[in-house]
Amino acid sequence: MAQVWKCSGLRWSADGPVLVWDGGRRSALPWGKRVAFAVPETGVRTCTGARGHACPVGAVVPGRITGARCEECARLDRAHSVAADTIADDPRPYRVYLAWFGPGMVKVGITALERGPARLLEQGAVCFSWLGTGPLMAARRTEELLRAALGVPDRVPYAEKRSVRSALPGTAAERATEVRELHARAVALPGWPESLRPEPCQVTDCVRPFGLAGSPAAAGEVVELVPGGAVRGELAAAAGPDLHLAVGGRGVVVLDTRLMTGWELVAPEPAEAGCTFPVREFRRAPDGLF
Repeated sequence: MAQVWKCSGLRWSADGPVLVWDGGRRSALPWGKRVAFAVPETGVRTCTGARGHACPVGAVVPGRITGARCEECARLDRAHSVAADTIADDPRPYRVYLAWFGPGMVKVGITALERGPARLLEQGAVCFSWLGTGPLMAARRTEELLRAALGVPDRVPYAEKRSVRSALPGTAAERATEVRELHARAVALPGWPESLRPEPCQVTDCVRPFGLAGSPAAAGEVVELVPGGAVRGELAAAAGPDLHLAVGGRGVVVLDTRLMTGWELVAPEPAEAGCTFPVREFRRAPDGLF
């Protein structure tokens, strides 16, 4: 009987991306590592539950959603989420940040100080800078101030992030320009909470940690995992939850690892090559950009 694994998602460590599996097993993902798995013909994607608890009904969830939770478990998970603004009494210090994903794509957000840059790596931020540190509600008020005064969103869709990764400016200084400009405008705004300590603009560039420098442009993205499908490729780059896999016969394909959760996965057959999951090809504009 084939060994079965269930993926808990992609995490970022000081050494790079790591796939985490149910039961605590971790698979480091150095560049060039072969990534290969399949979904059994009889496979069904089931809800991953919420807050460490299994879904009480073992609900079946669609293949194309990234959360892998049924409506009830998704509601329970967000009921205890700082990102959903449902927690107001967290005593931990928080940081406000500016994150840049590509030209014209800057967002403002908050993350617990103790998490360091992990939240930025998980989102696929190409570069970022801290804005200030303080209590949760002060950080939240500052986030809202910047959204209203500067028109900076608190979310950038992953599809948009992927669409510009192959057309990023060539130097770290060029990539940092928008963050530096917005940081200067942000700290000059009146109305900052007194309990939030401003931080100087120090832009961290993640192109090298993500492996994007010199990496081939992606040709498409996996839309969903399906029973009987498989993928086999070498890791060319990674950003946020995305693995950029060099797949034989079709170039680099982006796999959002959140699509892996909820499935029972097995090793592919030796004869299987490439990617047999549905892939959406990226459309290229005449100037070569996506």
